[in-house]
Amino acid sequence: MIVGVLVELSNKKIDRIFDYKVEKQLIDSIRVGIRVEVPFGHQVLEGFILEIKKDSDIDNLKSIIGIVDQDIILNQELIELGRTIQKKTLATLISCYQVMLPKALKAKKNTIINKKYDIYYRLGENLEGNFNRTQQNIINMCKTGEVKREDLVKISPSSLKTLVRKNILIEEKREHYRLEYQDSRDKIKELTENQKEVVESVQLEKEGTYLLHGVTGSGKTEVYIKLIEKVLKKHKTALMLVPEISLTPQMIHRFSEVFGNQIAALHSALSEGEKYDEWRKINRGEVSIVIGARSAIFAPLSNLGIIIIDEEHSDSYKQDNNPRYDARDVAIIRSKTNHCPLIMGSATPSLEAFARAGKGVFQLLSMPNRINGKRLPQVELIDMNQEIKKGNSYFSSRLIEQIKKRLQKKEQVILLLNRRGYASFVTCKNCGYTAKCPQCDITLTYHKTSNMLRCHYCGYATNLKKKCPECREESISSLGIGTERVEEELKKILKNTRILRMDYDTTSRKGTHSKMISEFKNHEYDILLGTQIVAKGLDFEDVTLVGVINADTSLNIPDFRSSENTFSLLSQVSGRSGRSTKEGSVIIQTFNPDHYAIQFVQSHDYIGFYKREMQIRYQLKYPPYYYICYLKVSSKDYQEASKETNKIKKCLEKNLKEEIILGPSPANIFKLNNIYRYGIIIKYKKDTNLYQILNRLIEHYRSNSKVNLELDFNPNHF
Repeated sequence: MIVGVLVELSNKKIDRIFDYKVEKQLIDSIRVGIRVEVPFGHQVLEGFILEIKKDSDIDNLKSIIGIVDQDIILNQELIELGRTIQKKTLATLISCYQVMLPKALKAKKNTIINKKYDIYYRLGENLEGNFNRTQQNIINMCKTGEVKREDLVKISPSSLKTLVRKNILIEEKREHYRLEYQDSRDKIKELTENQKEVVESVQLEKEGTYLLHGVTGSGKTEVYIKLIEKVLKKHKTALMLVPEISLTPQMIHRFSEVFGNQIAALHSALSEGEKYDEWRKINRGEVSIVIGARSAIFAPLSNLGIIIIDEEHSDSYKQDNNPRYDARDVAIIRSKTNHCPLIMGSATPSLEAFARAGKGVFQLLSMPNRINGKRLPQVELIDMNQEIKKGNSYFSSRLIEQIKKRLQKKEQVILLLNRRGYASFVTCKNCGYTAKCPQCDITLTYHKTSNMLRCHYCGYATNLKKKCPECREESISSLGIGTERVEEELKKILKNTRILRMDYDTTSRKGTHSKMISEFKNHEYDILLGTQIVAKGLDFEDVTLVGVINADTSLNIPDFRSSENTFSLLSQVSGRSGRSTKEGSVIIQTFNPDHYAIQFVQSHDYIGFYKREMQIRYQLKYPPYYYICYLKVSSKDYQEASKETNKIKKCLEKNLKEEIILGPSPANIFKLNNIYRYGIIIKYKKDTNLYQILNRLIEHYRSNSKVNLELDFNPNHF
C-alpha cells in the first residue's frame, strides 16, 4: 500500500504530496484524513494522509513510521475544501488544513494537549476479608453506588490502592470535557409577524444565500434560533458564526437556554484544551450546534442543515495571515456542498453583500423595525470644533449633561472611544521628537497604569522617560486620546461614578470579558467605557444613552472602506441604546458633522448611505465594482525590496492588459519588525489569466531567501 502524505512544513518549496510505503502491520489502520509520522530528510515530521494508492512513480520509497490518530481528523469535505481555498488564496496547501484545526490536532510534531479525566470507584466482586476503619468507610460509601475520587478528599491514596489491588474496588477513568453547558431548555420566544415571515422565507431543503437586513434590536437572534430549531427537527446540524468581538457570554447563554448541551463553542478566548474538547465533541457527533468565530466555519459537522453568519459586515471574518481566506466565501462553498441555506445577517450589510442582493445573487430579507415597537434612538451630533473653543476637549457640555441625567434615573451609559491606551503618542514640546518603535517605525502608545510605551504591532515596550532622548530637556508630553485618559478625565467630572473600562488591555486575561459584562448587567457599574469591543453584540436593558468620543478616528484612516467602517461602527454602537422599554438616545462628538457617513448615521439611513457610497466606489473603480488583489513584497534589505517590487510591477504590466495596476508604494506600515514592505494593487473584473501570472510569480520567488512575496485577495487593509 502507498499513501500520499502532506507534511507539516508550510514551505513553498515542498508544497506537495509525498509518497510513502505502509508496512503490513499498519495497513488495517490506514485511512484518508488521519495523521501519521514520516521520515523527511533528517527529520521526523507529522503529516496528513490525503491519498491511498496501489503504486508510485518514485523508487525506493521510505515507510511511514507510525500513526498518530485512530480518528479521522480531516473528512472528505474538509480535504476538498482545503484544496479549493488553496486555489483561491494561492497559499500553501498545508496551511489551508492547519487553519481548520485546534492546536492539539494540527500536523505538528511534539504538540501535546492532555485530555481531562475523572476517576470513579465502585464495588468489585471480592468483598471478603478484614478491613481497617478507613477501608470499611470507603466500602460503605460505595454500597450506595459509584463514588467520584474528588468526593473521597480525606481518604488516603494508599487505602484506595489496596482495595483496588485486591479487586474489592473497581477503578474507572472517564474522560470529561472542560466546558459543559447547562441543559435547561427554555421555550423559544414568540416571534413577531415580521420574524415569522423571514423564517418562512428560508427554504431549508436547498442551497441558497439569504441576506437578512435587520435594524439593531429587530430580533435577528430569535430568527436564527427558530431556524435552527426547525433544522434540528429534521435531524440535521447547524453552524453559526459571530464576529470575535461580539462572541459574548450573552449569545452563548441565550443559545444554551434554548438548546442546552447540544451546543459547542469555538473561539480564541478558549484555552487550547477547551478547543480540543469542543472539536472532538463536534467530530464525534455529540452536539448539533456549533457557535464560533471565523475558524469555526471549518467545524467538522456532518449532515449540515444551515449556516448562519451574524454581523456579516464585520472585517473579522477575513483572515489577515496565510491562508487569507474569508469565512463568508467558505460558508458559500459549504452551503453548496451540503445543499443547505446560508443566512447572513446585519443591521449594516457590507456593500458587496447588499449589491449581490440587489442583483438577485442573494435573496434579501428585511426586518426594518425594532421588536419592542420602539423607535430607533435619537442621534444628536455635537460639533467639537465649537466645543474646543469653549475649552471642552474630551467631553461636550451636552454629553456630560445627558450622562448626569441618566445616572440620576439609575440608568446606564455606554461610551465608545475608537482607541486604546492612555494617549495616542508622546512627543517633546521643545524639539518635536516623537517616540517611535525601533522595529516598526510607528509611534508608540502610552499606557499610564504601567508607565510604558508600547507598539501595538510587534509588542515592543519601553518605560517612559521624563527627559527627551534628543534634546535632553524634560519636555515630554502625551498627545491624542486613549481610554485610560478618558477614564481619568471622566472621574474628575463625575466623582463617585462607577466606571468600567473595557478595551484590549483590560480584557486580555481569560474570563475578564464575560466577568465585566455580567458586572455591568448587574448594575455594579454605571458607565461602560470602551473601544470597538463595546459596539456590537451587547444587550443591556437599562442602557439609555450611548456617547461616541472622537467619532472621526476611523474616517481618517487611508482606506477606501473608511466611510463604510465608520458608518457601520457608529450605527452598531448606536443600536446599544434603548433596546428595552426605555427610550434611548445617542450623542456623537465629531469634528466632521457634515460628512455624509455621519449624517446618514444620524438619520438611521443605511439605504441612503449605500447609494452615496456606491457612487464613489463606481467612480474610483473599487469593490463591489472591481475585485482587488494586493501584492506585498517584503525584505530585511531596503534596496532589495524596492528593486524586486519594481521588477514585479513590470512583469504585471507586461502580462495583464485588462487589469488596473497601482503602485508600487510603501505599505501603510512601511517598516514592521525590521522588515521593509512595499505593495502593488491590482484591480480586476475577471481573473482571465491573473491566477496564472500570480502562480508564476510565486514559483519564481519560492527559492528567493531575501525577498518574500505575499498575496491577499480582497484585503481588509493595505
